[in-house]
Amino acid sequence: MKLIPLCLATVTAISLIPDAVAHPRRFAYSYDVMTMPKGGVEFEQWATWKHSDQRERFEFRSELEFGLTDHDQLSIYLSDWRHTENEIGPDETEWRTAGLSWVHNFTDPTADPLGVATYLETLVGPEKFALEGKLLLQKNIGSWSFVYNGVLEAEWEGDSYDEEVGVIENIAGISYQISPSFSVGAEVLHEIEFENWSEAGDHMIYAGPNIAFRAKSLSAVLAGLWQATDVAGEPDFQLRVIGAIDF
Repeated sequence: MKLIPLCLATVTAISLIPDAVAHPRRFAYSYDVMTMPKGGVEFEQWATWKHSDQRERFEFRSELEFGLTDHDQLSIYLSDWRHTENEIGPDETEWRTAGLSWVHNFTDPTADPLGVATYLETLVGPEKFALEGKLLLQKNIGSWSFVYNGVLEAEWEGDSYDEEVGVIENIAGISYQISPSFSVGAEVLHEIEFENWSEAGDHMIYAGPNIAFRAKSLSAVLAGLWQATDVAGEPDFQLRVIGAIDF
């Protein structure tokens, strides 16, 4: 529960800054197709709280984004780490990974019939190596924005990277822009894991609302997702806040 006041304080502090519009991120779990403009730089800080009967987990990510061209964006994940409070057993704090991602934007979600982008990511840490690809689709109609992400991920975990897991995700979001500074919406996430790319695990579905704020060089998005399925050992609820500043 400790992360909730932190999330609310972050959004409240940013909302006190007036005027203009920053990089228009509307979603916390879905990615839109638009990239940073050429020469643009943005710092993002992520914080995610995951609640289940067995544990409370707090995950943090620090990220730098660079607009290489008007269609290409490079992101550097400086640090991913997490703190876990277990119902049974000791609490754990561990550094997980660092990595890179690259997004290429093909078409515009407003001017073209459909916005399309591809996303490639790699993460490396002491007990995790991951490769991930995403197909990003988006359509903006007036004040409405609709997004879909198809995700395929391969993970190798453990001291020797000998635990292989495949992950398929489908993520979708809808957002309505109330004003130039505020938008509200909802997101839904479907995930299934394949141990050694052979045995399929349980299907997990999460859904919930989000709210986004943009002002001048600052932005923030807050989203909460509830588990619609009943998969034991997985979070019943998760809350994510992402704060960003453009340079």
